[in-house]
Amino acid sequence: MTEKVLEYDVRKMEDVEYNYRQIEENISLAAEKAGRKREDIIFLAATKTVEPVYINRAISCGLKYIGENRVQELLAKYDDYDLENASLHFIGHLQSNKIRQIVGKVDLIQSVDSIKLAKEISRQGQLKNTSTDILVEVNIGGEENKSGVEPEKLEELLGEISALDNISVKGLMTIPPICENETEIRKYFSRMNKLFIDIKGKKLDNINMEFLSMGMSSDYQEAILEGANMVRVGSALFGPRNYV
Repeated sequence: MTEKVLEYDVRKMEDVEYNYRQIEENISLAAEKAGRKREDIIFLAATKTVEPVYINRAISCGLKYIGENRVQELLAKYDDYDLENASLHFIGHLQSNKIRQIVGKVDLIQSVDSIKLAKEISRQGQLKNTSTDILVEVNIGGEENKSGVEPEKLEELLGEISALDNISVKGLMTIPPICENETEIRKYFSRMNKLFIDIKGKKLDNINMEFLSMGMSSDYQEAILEGANMVRVGSALFGPRNYV
C-alpha cells in the first residue's frame, strides 16, 4: 500500500513539473500574440485542496505566486508553504469575521467587493501596524450568485476605499460567467480591460491600477489576449480538484 502511494506521489510530482512548463509556454505564446513580454504576466497558482508538497514543487520549478480560496485551509497549510520563494495571495470569497486571521499573512487580497470588507481590512491593519494590498473584485457578468461590485458602482467604491488607512488598492479582479465559446468569454475580458484602463486613466487618489487579475485554467490564454497581467491557474497545473 505504501509503495502505491509513493508511486502516485512521484507521478504527481512529475505531472506538476510537466504542467508548469506547458503553462509557462502557453503564457509566453499568448503574451507574444498580444504584443507583450512573458515577464509582463504574473502566473499565480490557485492552490485550493492542493497539498503543500505539490505547491512547493511548483515553486521549485519557478512559480512565484500562490493563492488560496479559503481562510481555514490557508491557515492549516501556512507553515508548510515555501514563502521564502513565493508570494501568498487570498483569492476567494472573504467574510469580514475572517479578515483578522489573514491580515499580515498574505501579500494581497484579491476579492474585496464592499466598503464593509475594506473597512475591516483597514481596521485590522491599524491594529497590527501593517498595510494590506488589495484588488477590488468586479462582477463583470452581473450574475446574482457571484460576488463582486457592479461595474457601474466601481468608481464610487474605489473612492470610499481610497480614504481608508492601512489598505492600498492595486488593481481589479474578476470571474466572468461560464461561456460556450472563446468569442463570448473574450467579450467579458475585453469589457473588464476597458474598465481597468478607464479607471487607470482617471488617476484617482490613492488608487493604483497595477494588476488586472482574470483568467483561470480553461481561459487564461484568452484573458491574456484581452489584457490580463495576472492569471489564476489551478487544475491545469495540479490536476483535477480533490474535493472532500
